[in-house]
Amino acid sequence: MNPFVMRADPAATQAQALSVRGVGKTFGRTQVLGGVDITLSPGERLAIIGPNGAGKSTLFDVITGRTRPDRGRVLMHGRDVTGSPPHVISRLGLSRSFQTSQLFGQMSVIDHLRCAGLWPSGHRYTFWRRMRGLDDVTRRSEAWLERLGLDARRDVPAGALSYSEQRVLEVGLCAASAGDVMLLDEPTAGMSQSESVRMVSLIAELSRGRSLLMIEHDMQVVFSLADRIAVLARGVVIACDTPDRIRTHPDVRMAYLGEFADRFDVDATSEGRDA
Repeated sequence: MNPFVMRADPAATQAQALSVRGVGKTFGRTQVLGGVDITLSPGERLAIIGPNGAGKSTLFDVITGRTRPDRGRVLMHGRDVTGSPPHVISRLGLSRSFQTSQLFGQMSVIDHLRCAGLWPSGHRYTFWRRMRGLDDVTRRSEAWLERLGLDARRDVPAGALSYSEQRVLEVGLCAASAGDVMLLDEPTAGMSQSESVRMVSLIAELSRGRSLLMIEHDMQVVFSLADRIAVLARGVVIACDTPDRIRTHPDVRMAYLGEFADRFDVDATSEGRDA
């Protein structure tokens, strides 16, 4: 029997785009995830916040198949994908950006987008095929260039882009892969305020009609985008609720915010969240 054949869970709620059930992970003697439960509905934007070392990136690694959990399950649209290879999970409709750049420095912007568009356009990934001869893929990639505001950087190597342009490209690659579940790991980290505002607007646009799970430390970004917020601390979810309720949640303010509680005292209404 093929261990990577996905089977529907009869007990799963089909309405959930993504479901994480009791996921635990230990490295050596350190428990990083202590039984995480999270659900993501179709079209929902869910932000995960928490201090450094809370297990946020490890949770993303488990969801995307880069790390196998010690216990618990991950389901996409009711199908158990726990421990499946990343490429298998990706082809089921999940795309991810990383905390640090994963771009190919010598590859042009347009060729990055061509790669992202191969599978959605019905082409297989083959090393001997020249992507530039695939007119449908090129047309699709050109449209994405304009949508991302990178049309003037078409043939520029990704390594020559500014930091904010690289982040825009990475988020764009997630969307261009045509998955219906997007995972973004700190998409605005290291950006200026004006760059963050533009990124929030872009994410709001690109995630429309998709499910978004996002790790983010900038609370203004979180309150601008999230329908719900999950607070991860010491490997467990201590609260998961709407932004307004999380803002005033006593356990969240005590366990996570501490002296930085004023980070939650920001205006929760914004153009991004209303998108």
